[in-house]
Amino acid sequence: MALAYISVGSNLGNRLAYLQQGINACSERIGSVHAISAVVETPAMGFDGNPFLNACFSIETTLAAPKLMQELLAVETQHGRTRSKTVGYQNRTLDLDLLFYDDLVLNEAILTLPHPSMEKRRFVLQPLAEIAPNKVHPILEKTTTALLAQCSDNVVLNTTTQTLLHPLYAGIKQHDFICIEGIIGSGKTTLAKTLAEKVGYKTLQERFADNPFLPKFYRKPKRFAFPLELSFLADRFKQINEEAEQLDLFQSGVVSDYHMSKSLVFAQNTLSEDEYPLFKQLFELMSRSANQPSLCIYLRQTPTRAMANIKKRGRSYEQQIKIEYLEKLATGYDQHLPYLKTQMIVAEVDVSDLDFVLHADDLDELLHRVNAQLDASV
Repeated sequence: MALAYISVGSNLGNRLAYLQQGINACSERIGSVHAISAVVETPAMGFDGNPFLNACFSIETTLAAPKLMQELLAVETQHGRTRSKTVGYQNRTLDLDLLFYDDLVLNEAILTLPHPSMEKRRFVLQPLAEIAPNKVHPILEKTTTALLAQCSDNVVLNTTTQTLLHPLYAGIKQHDFICIEGIIGSGKTTLAKTLAEKVGYKTLQERFADNPFLPKFYRKPKRFAFPLELSFLADRFKQINEEAEQLDLFQSGVVSDYHMSKSLVFAQNTLSEDEYPLFKQLFELMSRSANQPSLCIYLRQTPTRAMANIKKRGRSYEQQIKIEYLEKLATGYDQHLPYLKTQMIVAEVDVSDLDFVLHADDLDELLHRVNAQLDASV
């Protein structure tokens, strides 16, 4: 494996979209993207053209450096870049320059490494120093931070508010309302918060801690089941519709740690045969006017591991939950999934072998599994 650093730029069309598409394509064709810098805007240099957006990213690859360069050229061509044989700079939809390939020094017709002009270009050094401040130039023997400090290029760079997404999140952000589902203790809230932070969405979290019936239900399930489920249904309906209004107002996105229809899963396990039909009628009436997600990520967790997670997080009112209850919920969700799949795209992910709370690699694996299903649904 080698770690390569690549500069990406565009000054034609939807510049940010071209940068994102270039990174996504590199992820598909070259390897695993690691870090991505902020986006800077700079005037065209050496010719009269539109301003550029530029960034840098790192990527781990098994490709040899010349083959990697060929793939970069192919990605440029794929996105409308036509390289001219005439001397001088030109407008371009997408520009991908290989800056470093580990510490390889190379001087061949197709490729020179490190990039021969990088230390002269502030629009390259500034994003590069952001993601690799201590990377040492193998010829100049200086870090990127030191090269930036002594760079004679005085062009003014504007760091934009626009951001590039890791390819793992780019497909997910095509959905502006996402919900996470699974049994208690499967990691729904943690994943919802993480996704929302990465894609710049708001988080919608179930307000279970404020429900006065929940502690009572865990003590006396039969007595408090109906008021508990009814109160949760009313609060979910109110919260989702309030968020829908804000979505329209701010044109943002939301990741929720529940779907409203979970009320049916829980109610079927907690309510009597007489109570459930009435509850289902109320649900159907309310759900018709509720805002619906377009993507559900369902976390499939074993009841045993979910129980361990519940014990670990230590919520006092949850400590009376029994594994038999979690097993019933798991069965209920299995029966409920076909309904969810009629309402939206559902990506089922078995997380029983993952600890995405503690391990970043496990989070990446979870997202790879989600994206594989999103690609298959297109």
